[in-house]
Amino acid sequence: MKTNPRHLAIKILCQRHESGQPVDLIRERILRKTPPDNAKDTQLITALVYGVLRRQRYLDAILGMFSRHPLAKMKNLTLQGLRVGLFQLCFMDRIPPSAAVDETVNALKEARQPKWLTGFVNGMLRGIARQIDTLPDPSSPSLPPAVRLSHPDWLYQRWHERYGEEEATRICLANNRQPPLVLRVNTRFIGRESYLSQLRTAGLTPQPGLYCPDAIILSDFRGDIAGLPGYEEGLFMVQDEGAQLISLLLAPLGAEWRYLDACAGLGGKTTHLAQLLPAGGQVVAIEPNESRFRLLQENVKRLGQSGSVSVHQTTLAGFKPESGGPFQAILVDAPCSGLGVIRRQPDIRWNRHIEDLKRYQLEQLALLGEAAQLLAPRGVLVYATCSIEPEENEEVMAKFLGENPNFTVARPQALPIAARKFIHAKGFLWMLPDEGHDGFFAARLEKQ
Repeated sequence: MKTNPRHLAIKILCQRHESGQPVDLIRERILRKTPPDNAKDTQLITALVYGVLRRQRYLDAILGMFSRHPLAKMKNLTLQGLRVGLFQLCFMDRIPPSAAVDETVNALKEARQPKWLTGFVNGMLRGIARQIDTLPDPSSPSLPPAVRLSHPDWLYQRWHERYGEEEATRICLANNRQPPLVLRVNTRFIGRESYLSQLRTAGLTPQPGLYCPDAIILSDFRGDIAGLPGYEEGLFMVQDEGAQLISLLLAPLGAEWRYLDACAGLGGKTTHLAQLLPAGGQVVAIEPNESRFRLLQENVKRLGQSGSVSVHQTTLAGFKPESGGPFQAILVDAPCSGLGVIRRQPDIRWNRHIEDLKRYQLEQLALLGEAAQLLAPRGVLVYATCSIEPEENEEVMAKFLGENPNFTVARPQALPIAARKFIHAKGFLWMLPDEGHDGFFAARLEKQ
């Protein structure tokens, strides 16, 4: 029997709401277990899930205008079904209103919901569809700013107080736009111009990156990344330009040096470092999470870097260095709130609370302390987050430097000219997500 893609979208949203787990992991798990019938269905599921998460406050405001039953007291499944249906009515012009309503109701029927409940959803959505032209526009000033911009009140208020209304609005609007796909060309195998030609031959419209010499931007690509030319051959890695800049903070790289990626994740920065290494250099990568470690291994192998990268499934605290002494350079891409990458992970805004920032700060300081002990004299320590919050960035640096006077902040030496505008007065790399890339913070520290 054909699987209703809206049913799978609602299921993903329900599990995200109940578990608080990252939506991309939930999506991957559910679609692996129940594969959609075709690529178009996969794209529709992704568009619905991520679209609902980006517009959730606005959708709830509209639903609240029409429902006599408080949204907070609705069953999770009912609320997610209403959100999916309303998102189609408001933001997916290519789907006829009748199809949006009917297919959403059918999705709830597929979930074995009682007739009275599917009737309630059907009535709500049809009533809204009849009055669609009278609904307040998503940018209407009649809506409160955090509702209009679909962010939690506490987060919008923080940004409003720190940056002012205009900048806070730009950040929120950037978070609500679907970001482009950005690739980093594996220059060990192919040059950027040659790979640009391959993509154009495949009918795509790539553009060179704005800031990084190996970056390629695919603004309109919505397909399967594994289907891009050269994926299996390891010709590229998906990586935002902001993330690509962080690896460059370790430069100049020394021949025969040993590098440690203390929080490797899926291996974006690990494999970039390996790509940049002079002859004889080695990267040691640490990742404790089992699923991320598996993907790290796969990416290192796919990019042909097994000879220069060794991977270890452990925490930094539990890591036992191999022979060779301390490391000449260490990258700590620390676990963080992720509030700089909301445009790529829209669920983050709903998963985070202000109390989380201090909790992350303690973890970040602990990681820096552990990394400092593994660093050789005159070595380089790069600290990075995908957050734009001072508790995780400037405050972490102030506390670490206060407790470790043998470290100093050093201005990056090898950033491309176009990217140097992101270096601020104190020497930190600081990028906001409204500037055409994700939000990042990084600092290059040198040990005396």
